[in-house]
Amino acid sequence: MTSASALMPVFARAGLAFERGEGCWLVTETGDRYLDFAAGVAVNSLGHSHPHLVQALKTQAEKLWHVSNLYRIPEGERLARRLVEASFGDVVFFTNSGAEALEASIKVARKHFHANGQPERYRLITFEGAFHGRTLATIAAGGQAKYLEGFGPRTEGFDQVPFADISAVEAAIGPHTAGVLVEPLQGEGGVRVLPPSVLRALREICDREGLLLVVDEVQSGVGRTGKLFAYEHAGVRPDVMAIAKGIGGGFPLGACIATSDSADGMTAGVHGSTFGGNPLAMAVGNAVLDVVLEPGFLDHVNRMGLLLRQRLAAVIDAHPMTVAEVRGEGLLQGLRCLVPNTDVVAALREEKLLTVGAGDNVVRLLPPLVVGETEIAEAVERIDRGLSAIERAAGLLKRGAAE
Repeated sequence: MTSASALMPVFARAGLAFERGEGCWLVTETGDRYLDFAAGVAVNSLGHSHPHLVQALKTQAEKLWHVSNLYRIPEGERLARRLVEASFGDVVFFTNSGAEALEASIKVARKHFHANGQPERYRLITFEGAFHGRTLATIAAGGQAKYLEGFGPRTEGFDQVPFADISAVEAAIGPHTAGVLVEPLQGEGGVRVLPPSVLRALREICDREGLLLVVDEVQSGVGRTGKLFAYEHAGVRPDVMAIAKGIGGGFPLGACIATSDSADGMTAGVHGSTFGGNPLAMAVGNAVLDVVLEPGFLDHVNRMGLLLRQRLAAVIDAHPMTVAEVRGEGLLQGLRCLVPNTDVVAALREEKLLTVGAGDNVVRLLPPLVVGETEIAEAVERIDRGLSAIERAAGLLKRGAAE
């Protein structure tokens, strides 16, 4: 008899365990191969066991793992400099996760106004459907009842408005407003792309009202949408940005990137992290940038993203009773389902294709950024088979077949 797991039961885990990974594939202990279009929820940006990342981690592991932020960490200084050169920012704070990067970003915004004689300005305007993490502050920022329930009074400081509603943003601005916190592309919220015109309008509002524009690119950043950062699609420059997931390629790593002006309150002692920016994480983060910043890499992401979207459009045509819409940008795509998305995720898993559910009854497709045409073709075939199985079980008529 198998004993009960000692793990806290907060995850509804699938009955799968993997022994190793190879590029876009995961392999179980029994040798079953699964095509991974979940990528650890957009984390494994370069796939599994990427040789450059493996070598970087091995090399660093033989030298130093941890020294704390009481001392200089040269590899961290290098990674910060590279992120600054590739973005709008001037300074970087390293964290271990996306939630921590968002916490740091929220503190940057609040501290900026405190340092400039306006401590009353601490509130951030956020959007319905947002997901910013699982800390007490970030679940309040996200505003989703299912994450807030049971954790006591909601953390103060967030005013939520309907998604992409500029008029509502303007109406929500008051004497206590510090800025706007927004995802250029809501992943958890249902793969909803914020129109570039809306992000530009938010920039204009923040400039006019003296507010900070804070972007959450934990899921959309580091090449996922075909740009290094998704805000670039709108041609704007934020004041503060949180990243994580893809920058570590599977190693826990996040960062808050900010302009010098917005981070003027972040002086010695006001924030910190024991593990943030440790030598192991910095070595891997630099290795990820080595690959993602290579000439042609983002062009590849854009080509594969377009191919995936085109093939998914054929799936919609072939299965109008089960899926209704393709959403997304680059290699962050979603299928809005007409049957429960949990059923679709399970059916695709039966076809040995791994995907991720999202809000608004969407199934996310998040392949590693190194995915190729062969893997995309294989994934679409498995989606077709999985949806066909759902239709047969439900007695729905299947019209055509995915091309």
